[in-house]
Amino acid sequence: MLDQAELIRRYRVADRAETRVRVNFITSLDGAVTVEGLSGGLGNDDDKLVFDTLRLLSDVIVVGAGTVRAEGYGGIRLSPADAAWRLGQGLPAQVPVAVVSSRLELEPGHPFFRDAAVRPIVVTHAGSPAGRRAELAEVADVLVCGERDVDPTVMVAALAARGLPQILCEGGPHLFGALIAADCVDELCLTISPVLEGGAAGRIARGDSGATRPMALLHVLTAGDMLFLRYARRPA
Repeated sequence: MLDQAELIRRYRVADRAETRVRVNFITSLDGAVTVEGLSGGLGNDDDKLVFDTLRLLSDVIVVGAGTVRAEGYGGIRLSPADAAWRLGQGLPAQVPVAVVSSRLELEPGHPFFRDAAVRPIVVTHAGSPAGRRAELAEVADVLVCGERDVDPTVMVAALAARGLPQILCEGGPHLFGALIAADCVDELCLTISPVLEGGAAGRIARGDSGATRPMALLHVLTAGDMLFLRYARRPA
């Protein structure tokens, strides 16, 4: 079993004021990102501890609307122990969550909004339905980042300007693909689950265009047969 104190040491950053986009995913040995459509089937308690630790160290969690719907995201709330640790570090007890959506197909009464520990954020673009933006503004802070599509670079800058420079993206694959295309990914934390899945499951990043972004390996952790990799942007 992994130890959270050691994970904090391994994953914390030297300068929290420096804007950093960290992406967290899990995949099977053969590259499947889901089991029966959900990522949860690939994980275990050790993966959950890494997952929770990355949230603990973040200023904001960013997730695509499709992932909110598919994975059943409700109101995210850190455990009392994690909240106490953050307070001891001079951080807010809870981490806000930002959902990225172009079509705004989320209801204001969704548990994501209704059960949130702190007021959520909606990231969209100027071409999204104005009426829906107004409805969601009743339950969340709405950020317009881009004209016809969400611009990842504008989103990252807008979150950092709100005092949320440590950004954790939890998916989904289309959002990760957009971040890669915009060269916004500073770090990837990747769990390799010791299973072969087969089937038609997708990969962790998807997009209309490819982009090669060199990364450097920071660490390799193991727990049983589970593998935890941490990569960072390779300096130019």
